Amino acid sequence: MKLRDISKRQLAITSALTAVVAVAGSVATDPKSDWYRSLDLPDWQPPGWAFPVVWTTLYTDIAVTSAKVLTELDAESGRENADAYRRALLVNLTLNKAWSWVFFRFHKLGAATVVAALLAGSSIDLARRAGRAGSGMGAALVPYAAWCTFATVLTETIRRRNS
Repeated sequence: MKLRDISKRQLAITSALTAVVAVAGSVATDPKSDWYRSLDLPDWQPPGWAFPVVWTTLYTDIAVTSAKVLTELDAESGRENADAYRRALLVNLTLNKAWSWVFFRFHKLGAATVVAALLAGSSIDLARRAGRAGSGMGAALVPYAAWCTFATVLTETIRRRNS
């Protein structure tokens, strides 16, 4: 499926959803706060500039890939599979937004680790569901699942170092 074959409506919806999540997460995120700067962070944590670059790329990937998946599912396999993907996407994006709030706003490192783990599992599931919709679509979401898994390990490491 080529970009021109994606439903403009689906792309508008998935783009809006990911943009809302990106803004809501960034509102909560404050790496310059006294609390965050006081944390004992591992040496292998990526530099601060990497996070907005990575997340912008991943959110774009989520929006475009999900629009492709939904276009394909709506056309080929009926509404039931498309609706199941939509629900999985909404759960995933909710967990995505929640992590920023739990970690940066509420300073709950244990709960943030749990949310990160749920997000990683949800991201893996989203990639699996996308893979069922067509060739290459699942692979397109693998970087997102990998990043969320990495974020879980990083969050747990920060939790252990600061307990």
